[in-house]
Amino acid sequence: MKRLSDELLLESYKKAKELNLDTDFILLIKKEIYRRNLSNKIKISG
Repeated sequence: MKRLSDELLLESYKKAKELNLDTDFILLIKKEIYRRNLSNKIKISG
């Protein structure tokens, strides 16, 4: 995860939600988004 650019991380989150991927995988992405303080750049639900 740390190698992904911020933009790619956010796009990955959007796509994972769109494709309804595994909840644990989405949670992993969300944690990284919060760790990077990017939560203000995307609407995160749940």
